[in-house]
Amino acid sequence: MHVTEMADARGQPRRMNKLIAWEMTASKEPLRRVEMDMPVPGPSQALVRVAGCGVCHTDLSFWWDGVRTRHALPLVLGHEISGVVEAAGAGAEALVGKAVIVPAVIPCGHCDACKDGRGNICPKQIFPGNDLHGGFASHVVVPAEGLCPVPGYTGNPDALLGASGVSLRELSVLADAISTPWQAIQRSGLRAGDVAVFIGVGGVGGFGVQLAAAVGARVVALDVDDGRLARMREHGAAHTVNVRGKVAKDIRKEIGDWAKSSGAPSTRWKIFETSGTSAGQETAFALLNHGAYLAVVGFTMDTVTVRLSNLMAFDARAEGTWGCLPSLYPSALDLVLAGKVKVAPFVERRPLDTVNDVFAAIRAHTMPNRPVLIPA
Repeated sequence: MHVTEMADARGQPRRMNKLIAWEMTASKEPLRRVEMDMPVPGPSQALVRVAGCGVCHTDLSFWWDGVRTRHALPLVLGHEISGVVEAAGAGAEALVGKAVIVPAVIPCGHCDACKDGRGNICPKQIFPGNDLHGGFASHVVVPAEGLCPVPGYTGNPDALLGASGVSLRELSVLADAISTPWQAIQRSGLRAGDVAVFIGVGGVGGFGVQLAAAVGARVVALDVDDGRLARMREHGAAHTVNVRGKVAKDIRKEIGDWAKSSGAPSTRWKIFETSGTSAGQETAFALLNHGAYLAVVGFTMDTVTVRLSNLMAFDARAEGTWGCLPSLYPSALDLVLAGKVKVAPFVERRPLDTVNDVFAAIRAHTMPNRPVLIPA
């Protein structure tokens, strides 16, 4: 197996044959630094040297909220991974040396669900940081199936790529925060000129606004944070609404008045619930109009009460969306590399060994940008 060579204090090469990771041992306990023997990838697997790993609220749900992981603890979390393939098993050798994005949901590609284009419900799917050790580490072993190559990579993980304004490290957020709303947009059939409403414009919703604008939609951003809304006005939102303290019918009227005054469609809105809150989901359902489409992108354990008959009355559709099919990653990456979706203003680098501080900051709501953990 190929191993990484690094320089020691005298500038002489030394071989890195240990994997360094931060693992979850129990709910609400600090993540623990560990060293493991460098794994050897099996057939159709790839050993990826991690360039960056984004921190998602799902990671905190595993750690703090009691959401169970499918892999027993201890477990290395992290599913927004970018890096370089250092070694590969039989059948995946062509990937060695390539920069890649690791999909957060990796279907097997061969079962009946995958063959029917429903890889999202593949019973054998792999979710790094849930089914196997994830990206809060120096290296990770993942299925080679579906890895998304990053064009233009020249060997420096800090070099800016294309017109993106970011490096391979920050592109890690494509694995969830960007690709997840991209799949929802693709499923909705969103077209230029359509009205797209995003409810909750933090990480996933904020990138969703940009993606929808990139395809020519007229985007409305809803949130309770004026700072987020101001940023969205600079990055694709045609109209913003602070929904704090407002009831759904007033929000609906405000969007309707804007649509009428601006010449936007008054029906067939594409509504994306990206807040992952019960209030957001109730608002999203209340915004349905004739021919509307509702994508449930955010997740909450809370129960909401809605009148399902509205779907019939409006001839509307509501649909959940899980992760993103690997086949959609290249088109989302193209938008980022072309500079049509900005990443740099919405992420910040943190050393991997500060992961516990990062978790605390996210819980305290003192980190407005999406952190990307960088291995030493």
